[in-house]
Amino acid sequence: MPRCIFCKIVDREVPASIIFEDDEVIAFDDSNPKAPVHVLIIPKVHIETVNNIQAIHHELVGKMFSVASLIAKQLNIAEDGYRLLMNCNKHGGQEVYHIHLHLLGGKQLAWNPAGLKEPG
Repeated sequence: MPRCIFCKIVDREVPASIIFEDDEVIAFDDSNPKAPVHVLIIPKVHIETVNNIQAIHHELVGKMFSVASLIAKQLNIAEDGYRLLMNCNKHGGQEVYHIHLHLLGGKQLAWNPAGLKEPG
């Protein structure tokens, strides 16, 4: 099975604008941003979907949220607010099958539960 784009970013086979990295997690700017700040936070270990998260991953997934909070503070969007979003499978809007947490902010975000697409 071919490796996903996020695994290739972790291995530095594909370039990315990396904002944060440690032994377990890496965060980088989304290449197709939906807000002024749009960062993806991923685990370095490949976990295909939220449905594949197991008990051994709980601390790692929690760390992804802590990293999101840290980045939001560093990018000066924490006080005004931001959105964290994780998609699961096709109907949930998942495009890359490696779990990733979207950090979106930098403006007032609209809420559209039918698709989360901005009007216009």
